[in-house]
Amino acid sequence: MALGASADPGHRWRSGMSKPKVAFIGTGGTIASLGRGPLDLQDYGATGIVMHAEEILARWPETALVTDVMAVRYRNIVSPAIGFADWKALAGLCRQLVRDHPDLAGIVIGHGTATLEETAYFLNLTVKVSIPVVVVGAQRPSSALSSDAGMNLVNAIRVAASPDARDMGVLVVMNDEIHAAREVTKTSTLRLQTFRTPDFGVLGHADGDAVAFYRRPIRRHAPDTEFDIAETEALPRVDISYSYAGGDGVAVRAFVAAGARGIVAAGFAPGFCPPGEIEALTDAVRQGVVVVQSTRAGSGRTFRGTKLQQAGFLIADNLNPQKARILLALALTVTDDPETIMRMFRTY
Repeated sequence: MALGASADPGHRWRSGMSKPKVAFIGTGGTIASLGRGPLDLQDYGATGIVMHAEEILARWPETALVTDVMAVRYRNIVSPAIGFADWKALAGLCRQLVRDHPDLAGIVIGHGTATLEETAYFLNLTVKVSIPVVVVGAQRPSSALSSDAGMNLVNAIRVAASPDARDMGVLVVMNDEIHAAREVTKTSTLRLQTFRTPDFGVLGHADGDAVAFYRRPIRRHAPDTEFDIAETEALPRVDISYSYAGGDGVAVRAFVAAGARGIVAAGFAPGFCPPGEIEALTDAVRQGVVVVQSTRAGSGRTFRGTKLQQAGFLIADNLNPQKARILLALALTVTDDPETIMRMFRTY
């Protein structure tokens, strides 16, 4: 067995030991969808048929071979519509499940892939449970020929039940790979290997014989974080300004006018914006808006050089713009002090 590997829970059960208990929360998405037929790989959303958690488990009974899986009905929602209200509700549901089921080994959340990485990272910063939380999706609906839904779900449940998955923060399992929520991103519209960790690679694999880990995330993560959203009704408005050749800052000024308290600049690599955008962002800082410089490149760190410091911009480290937006919004629920926020970007 590989270093850091844990035996498949199904193997332990067949040896006479009791199966670990895992909760499965369904929120919809491709993993829950049924198309018009086995070759409907893209337009399946037109049917409007979306299974709830218990229906997904019934369609993939193999999940019961590896753990004692408990279906938890949430609500089905297309992932582009998911935002703070659902994130807060899911974090609360995870806490409730742990309170109500002290023997729970882990939690799996089924999710659409469009915003899966954002939900996973938000929970990575806010969920207050010590057991593994795994977010999983699919690129092909459960009705499709060669759907990845069933295997992804089985593997996510196996990872959630693995003792080695503890103290890793929130994890994402897709295509037999285990990723850290902070690092993973969706990189392709249709390919099964869409979820990648660009700079560092996977944490491990869910193979047929074992769940095998090879590294651990070291950035601070749930449940040991300073973000408590229990009494938070809404996140401060934080927008993303996407840089392009000839950008003039009109979008930035519109964000400020709309009440943005923070703006993430998705700049050119390694972290620059066109002159018109820089001017608008600098004006925003003067008006008390926190500006964080990220990059549209897809990987790599940003650098807080002299010009960024003079403009009062902070940097996102290696967080992509959509994750930098989440961290900045949560930071603004705690403080608007730039140095404290910069410390958070170095910590999480």
